[in-house]
Amino acid sequence: MVCPGCGNLISTEETACPICGAKHPNLFGLGPYLTRLFGQQIDILSLIPTACIALYVLSLVLDLGATLTTRGGIFGMLSPGRRPLILLGMTGGGLPWWTNLTAIYLHGSLLHILFNFMWIRQLGPEVGHLYGPARFFIIFTAGGVFGFVLSNLSSGAPTIGASGAIFGLLAALIVYGRNHQGSVAAMMTRQVWQWAILMFIFGFMMSGVNNIAHLGGFIGGWIASQALVGGAAYKETRPVILFALGLLVLTGGAFTMSLINYWPVLFLR
Repeated sequence: MVCPGCGNLISTEETACPICGAKHPNLFGLGPYLTRLFGQQIDILSLIPTACIALYVLSLVLDLGATLTTRGGIFGMLSPGRRPLILLGMTGGGLPWWTNLTAIYLHGSLLHILFNFMWIRQLGPEVGHLYGPARFFIIFTAGGVFGFVLSNLSSGAPTIGASGAIFGLLAALIVYGRNHQGSVAAMMTRQVWQWAILMFIFGFMMSGVNNIAHLGGFIGGWIASQALVGGAAYKETRPVILFALGLLVLTGGAFTMSLINYWPVLFLR
């Protein structure tokens, strides 16, 4: 296995790294499995957009009558009904805490998911390359959750979407650029600032856009990114990977809680 402290190959049986002295580099035997989980076996960078698409299709199928209803013009094309969104974990004032996790992966129309899918595929690999897949997942989740918490405290209106998490990824790129010297880092920081400002302004030009969640997502991503800065190499330690795994399990549990609590909603008329 690779020691998280010094990056050298060591035996999985070591209780302390013989090179740098890091204690329990294998996290009591769990380290190699966690590394594979966020490495080759599960590609978290592809898992997130795949989950968004799968849940969007499921939300359409669960209420075909609402899906096929033409409303909202092109911006409302292929919009899922309210009942499937409640079942799958839409968030809002008065709804349980776990919906702040589930709502990140839900979308309200074809254009909504296409726009967010494009930005996740654009920003995700770059943040994953700079921070590592586990830190990417933590930042993505922190941006989404913080955005929804701020939105729920502000208005409490029902809301869904990965936009807050996407603003969190923008913040992560800015934090990285600010913590590194050089013309390339400075150019990247200026470019990402321009993207964030333009996207925020664009949000005011369209109806139904949750700009409070965007602002909260940017703040949440900034805080998480600053907390995860670990030197120039941005190495992922076993505790970070373990924390990301905990978030992944918690997100899966949140969807389970939502399904258990709200499945009768589908049968209401």
